[in-house]
Amino acid sequence: MKAIFLPLLALGAIAAFAFAADPASAPPLKVLMITGGCCHDYENQKMILAEGLSARANVEFTIVHEEGPAGKKDKTHKISIYEKEDWAKGYDVILHNECFGGITDDAFVNRIAKAHHDGVPAVMLHCSTHSYRAATTDEWRKCIGQTSMSHEKNRDLLVKNVAPEHPVMKGFPMEWNNPKDELYKNDKLWENFVPLAKAFGEDTQKDHFLVWVNTYGKGKVFGTTMGHGNDTMSSPVFLDLVARGLLWSADKLTDEGKPAAGYESKQK
Repeated sequence: MKAIFLPLLALGAIAAFAFAADPASAPPLKVLMITGGCCHDYENQKMILAEGLSARANVEFTIVHEEGPAGKKDKTHKISIYEKEDWAKGYDVILHNECFGGITDDAFVNRIAKAHHDGVPAVMLHCSTHSYRAATTDEWRKCIGQTSMSHEKNRDLLVKNVAPEHPVMKGFPMEWNNPKDELYKNDKLWENFVPLAKAFGEDTQKDHFLVWVNTYGKGKVFGTTMGHGNDTMSSPVFLDLVARGLLWSADKLTDEGKPAAGYESKQK
């Protein structure tokens, strides 16, 4: 299937969310958003994320949204841009919001992960953690920072901040309610996984980390398994969290949890 490229500056419907950088400040971070696949409303979520993150940071999006044949949500579809060895070239950050859990091609999965191992920062949202889990390679799981193969039922989650001094989490409440979301189970935490927030699992009767940061090779990774539904995606707390994680991954977040100079939103 041919990739659908949606450069933010080229789309009238979303052009209001991309801004040329002030000559006196830094250029926008070039963010590639990869989205599509099973089980979620990616058509609307790509817009929610583009609008919400552009209101919080100096970013410019290119969006690649693919499903399966004839638009069918297919867990085994391979996003076409990933077929290129240098698929991440020219981007400052890759935002993954995809759900392709049925792919078994280890070489394909390793190629995706390699870009991040070589140093391209990543933001991993929700089902990106369950993507490529049918493959035998562990490289995507190492890139994310955890192995997860299942989640609990959709329900309200009480999220607890476990790293209030981390720049991503500074100023967030020690607890907040995340309504109607899925708690992904932590089957394995890889060595560079740093937990930021957790919630209690009713099925397992133990806590699972649902916000974290990770280092994979030279790449910095921010992840959260929250974000199943559009209500969560649209919430200010979620968008604040993801904006901070994105800036952190690109080394553009201060120790106080604020955008570095020049990386504040350029929206008026």
